[in-house]
Amino acid sequence: MANVIESVTKSAIASRWSWLDSTASESQPATPAHRVPRSKFAPLRPMREWFNNIKVQDVDVAHHLCSLIPAQCPFERDVKLFGRTLFHIPPMCKLNPFYEELVMLRFRALCYLADECGEDISAYC
Repeated sequence: MANVIESVTKSAIASRWSWLDSTASESQPATPAHRVPRSKFAPLRPMREWFNNIKVQDVDVAHHLCSLIPAQCPFERDVKLFGRTLFHIPPMCKLNPFYEELVMLRFRALCYLADECGEDISAYC
C-alpha cells in the first residue's frame, strides 16, 4: 500500500502545475506558466520554513497537533435571528498567513498516526 503522504502530495503537485502550451520552442524546457518571482522581502519565510520542517516522530506530539489544529475553520458562522439568516461570516482562516503550513502540519501528523502507528484517525476527521 502506497504511503498516504506520497500519493496525496504527488496528485496535489500535479494538479497545481500548469504548463505552457506546445507552441513554445523545443529548445527551452517547459516551465510553469504561473511562476511568480520570489520577492526579496519576505519576513514570514523563516517561520513558514520552520513549520514545514517540523518532523512528526512522536505519537503524543501527533495526537496534540491533531487535536490543536482544527480540521475546519471554527470562525465560519451563519448569524440567525428568529429562524432567519441575517448574515454569513465567511471562513477567516485563509487570512492567517500560516494557514497552509498549519494544515500541512496537521496532515503530516494524521499520516504519521495512520501509516506509522496504524491508529484509527477517524476521531480527528
